[in-house]
Amino acid sequence: MAKDKGRFQKIVNIKNRKASYEYEFIDTYKAGIMLTGTEIKSIRESKVSLQEAYAFFKRDELFLKSMNIAEYDQGTYANHDPMRERKLLLNKKELVKLKANANEKGLTIIPIRIFINDRGLAKVEIALARGKKIHDKRDSIMEKDAKRELSRMKF
Repeated sequence: MAKDKGRFQKIVNIKNRKASYEYEFIDTYKAGIMLTGTEIKSIRESKVSLQEAYAFFKRDELFLKSMNIAEYDQGTYANHDPMRERKLLLNKKELVKLKANANEKGLTIIPIRIFINDRGLAKVEIALARGKKIHDKRDSIMEKDAKRELSRMKF
């Protein structure tokens, strides 16, 4: 029985499209993420959901909560918990800056996308974000529609 070598993707770029609609990004960071063996295999198969995920500080460390990485199909008894908290890896200077800004009212830290870098390591792009009001969401929809109409008229 031959192994399916095309199962894992070399380029993984999973985006949280809902985040740009719900939040206004203030600052973005690229962070490493601590994973187990079966988690990285599921990420390479693109079985990740970032829709409900957010980051929070526990002591002086940043953790990602509610990111769903599906269980690996060929995993055994050592398979991972899909909804566990995962530690994010940032420089101390970035953590201090992020913690100071995150304490402001109305700001939160959310993951924008997860990707595999050139060295084969999983990275998460996180953003310090402020929630949009309803009228801001309407404005962003109108801007997207206007850009779409302009691009149609050019061709």
